[in-house]
Amino acid sequence: MKRFPVTLACAAALLAASLAVAQTTPVPAALPPSNAAAPSAPIAVSEFKLANGMTVIVKPDRRAPTAVHMLWVRVGSMDEVDGTTGVAHVLEHMMFKGTKQLKPGEFSRRVAALGGRENAFTGRDYTGYFQQIPSDRLEEVMTLEADRFANNQWPDDEFRRELEVVKEERRLRTEDNPRAMLFENLNATTFIASPYRRPVVGWMSDLDAMTPDDARAFFRRWYTPANAAVVVAGDVDPAQVLALAEKTYGKIPARAVPPRKPQQEPAQQGPRRIDYKAPAEQAYVALNFKVPQLTSLEPGSDNDDALALTVLAAVLDGYSGARLDRALTQGPDRLADSAGAGNGLIGRGPQTFSLSGVPAPGKTAQQLEAALREQVGRIAREGISEAELNRVKTQWVASEVYKLDSVMNQARELGSAWALGLPLDLGPRLIQRLRQVSAAQVQAVAAKYFGDEQLTVAVLLPQPPDPNRKPRKPPAGLRH
Repeated sequence: MKRFPVTLACAAALLAASLAVAQTTPVPAALPPSNAAAPSAPIAVSEFKLANGMTVIVKPDRRAPTAVHMLWVRVGSMDEVDGTTGVAHVLEHMMFKGTKQLKPGEFSRRVAALGGRENAFTGRDYTGYFQQIPSDRLEEVMTLEADRFANNQWPDDEFRRELEVVKEERRLRTEDNPRAMLFENLNATTFIASPYRRPVVGWMSDLDAMTPDDARAFFRRWYTPANAAVVVAGDVDPAQVLALAEKTYGKIPARAVPPRKPQQEPAQQGPRRIDYKAPAEQAYVALNFKVPQLTSLEPGSDNDDALALTVLAAVLDGYSGARLDRALTQGPDRLADSAGAGNGLIGRGPQTFSLSGVPAPGKTAQQLEAALREQVGRIAREGISEAELNRVKTQWVASEVYKLDSVMNQARELGSAWALGLPLDLGPRLIQRLRQVSAAQVQAVAAKYFGDEQLTVAVLLPQPPDPNRKPRKPPAGLRH
């Protein structure tokens, strides 16, 4: 068992978003000193390892008699192979379709009968399942989750029906959304060898060809205790949660995690550009620059640059009236209806820094692309002020404090840190590192990573709408 204080839980997967979203709650005008008192006493997070290799993470929060139970599996779309893209997401759907003990759909009905709610999600790096329930019903949901993790099974006909739901989900959320299609094509162009080039939902041709045995093989390969973590947060006792985990998950036989072969992205040798035509009212431009990712919290050139790039994204687009907003979307000669920036920062695969926007009426995508790049170039030439730096740092600190209001966020942040191979006390350690980012470092990364060699550009070219197109309805069984 490991114990360490967590004063500010931090979601690795959502970290860049927390910097890029405007903070509407009033915050101090200057960053508190690094030795400022924490807003509340640290809460101990406990980490255990079961005999079969499964990780158990517990964070008590006694404010209400509820608990969040999550199962994280360190597998996502990046672990798929060409020809079966989308199988991680399809399997997530099939996990609700029965076990040796439960009929299809019965898992959800039982959770609802306990007074709980549940769902699941699939990403590039991981798959997660969660239930939010009264804390005195924790044993029941752990028994249910352990059963389907070990004994998921379903008839072929059930698979074929659910596969049609997934395909309709792709049509509704991706193929009928011009910007979603633009970003799908942008990712496929940005990455050549990295599995991040594949869409999480999968290519439609692969979904058309997918078989029940494709999903069963993926389940047998990756759903093993040593590749999973149980996260419980809320009105719970760590020792009791461990006892329940040993009783439920601990009975699952151990199996080795399959080796993962490296899939390194080669160095880009020049700019890449795509135009995407789709029915739309407005053009859209998106730029991806390859940048280093945060691989650890130890000082080092790539780690330091990754943090400085995250601060740069916040300076550009981290609050109402930030640089992109002021320079591009305001005034009679504005170039954009909207403009944004973001830095990937953390993931199991390579990361990108993005700039994007919608050209204002009468302006072109090419003009907006040049203006977006000029805003970064201006920082590279002139730097940023200490006031800007302090503002974004303070907002980051504040947003991490506010996240603690949600037990679900606490559990999700712990799970994402585990899945990405980062320490569970990521939040306070990241804030400590953030405090050390200087204006000079932000200026340096603005000058270093935004040349043509790292750039991929996608432009949405609006086309007239199809007069015969009928709006789609969400498919029955759509989970999230």
